[in-house]
Amino acid sequence: MSLTTLPSIVSNPTGPVKKCVIWLHGLGADGNDFAPIVDELGIQNERGIRFIFPHAAAIPVSINGGMSMPAWYDITEMDLMKRADSKGIASSTAIVTAMINEQIKDGLKASDIVIAGFSQGGVIAINTGICFQQKLAGIMALSTYVPMQDNLPNAAQSGHAEIPIFYAHGQYDPVIPIEQAQASKQFLEHAGYSIDWHSYAMEHSVSAAEIVDIKHWLLRVLA
Repeated sequence: MSLTTLPSIVSNPTGPVKKCVIWLHGLGADGNDFAPIVDELGIQNERGIRFIFPHAAAIPVSINGGMSMPAWYDITEMDLMKRADSKGIASSTAIVTAMINEQIKDGLKASDIVIAGFSQGGVIAINTGICFQQKLAGIMALSTYVPMQDNLPNAAQSGHAEIPIFYAHGQYDPVIPIEQAQASKQFLEHAGYSIDWHSYAMEHSVSAAEIVDIKHWLLRVLA
């Protein structure tokens, strides 16, 4: 396997690789942010899962005074739904699409692969999973939202009405208010997608209860 698209942390099972989860971090973090979750989930060897945690490139982020940091796209203002960085989102979506295709070339099927993401990473996960030419095993959208809604195909256009989408959010999220996530959920449902919605008593983070739910969902979609 050669990961030529982005530097990444790759965690392989002890036996044959049968499934894959590509997990995208949030703004200002890197692949190390979620790497410890492999052990917390405790299902890697049971399902033969390769976990890939890519590092986004560092770019100037407008909302942070132009400071350079790992980001999947630029954020220009506090209202995340306005002036979305369409070029940045499209570029990162193309990169992650290439990563999925690498796994398929390595012998996996699209139906063996989950694309996951937190916050900014969740935006790219949703865009990539919905727009990918084949139906993936699932999309995991954590503490995230859906900008550029006019650019996303509906389920009839994508042919992915049956793709499992796990959507989780913190009830007290100060970064992406839960109302924004709920509006994004409703948009996806109106577009014909089925959402497995979860909310937790937390802020912009991942909770222990959420990890348990993620584990059960992954066991189901990667059966």
